[in-house]
Order: sequence, then structure tokens, then C-alpha cells
Amino acid sequence: MRALYEAYLDACNAHDFDRMSTFYTSDIHVNDAPMEPTAVSAQFAPIVAAFPDWHWDVRHIAIDGDLISLHFTVGGTHRGEFAGIAATGRRVSVMEFTLYRVRDGKFDAVWDLVDWDAVRRQITEVS
Repeated sequence: MRALYEAYLDACNAHDFDRMSTFYTSDIHVNDAPMEPTAVSAQFAPIVAAFPDWHWDVRHIAIDGDLISLHFTVGGTHRGEFAGIAATGRRVSVMEFTLYRVRDGKFDAVWDLVDWDAVRRQITEVS
């Protein structure tokens, strides 16, 4: 399972949305909502457009049966519009927690928590 996740992380950090979608089952659920695999990977496009160097760094990984849980540091440089905020050139970094369930060698459920308000604060607050 670690090898599966590492291959997926490589696709994520390469911003290879087509390859990312191959890691999802056809009936994947994201935060309990059913989604098409291409829609799951497409949700990253606006993030990468706003932060072209967006990167996931794994801090902790735990595998238990069919579950993979991760604690990340994620971030990038604000080079494009994000949430209606024009590019600032500021670097952002936040924590992310994600839990994946694996079925037949693919992710069939994902639960994800990112503090997007912290991202907004980091690009809008005067330092």
C-alpha cells in the first residue's frame, strides 16, 4: 500500500491530473460525496493554477488494513488568482490530513481536511 501511495504522490506533485485519476475507483467518494475520477483530479487544477509550485510533503503516514492516513505540509507560491485574490507572490504553507480507503488496488474513498482559511490569511494579511 505504501508503494501505491508513493506512486500517487508522485503524480500529485508532478501535477499530472490524468495519471492521478487512474488511482481512483470508478465509484470513488470524496468527503462522502460520489465523484467521477476525472472530477477528483480536476479539483486540483485551480490550486495549481494559483500556486504553480504546489507540493505535498508527507510528514507522517500510517497504514491499517485498507486505510492509509497521512499528515502533510502543503504549500506553494501564490502566482495566480485564488479565491478571488490576485497573485501576491507570497509563499504559503499549511497542514493537511487525509484518509484513503483502498479497494482492489485503488482509492475508493478519500476524507480530506485542509485549512483553506489559513491559506487565505497567509496571502492577504499584512505582515
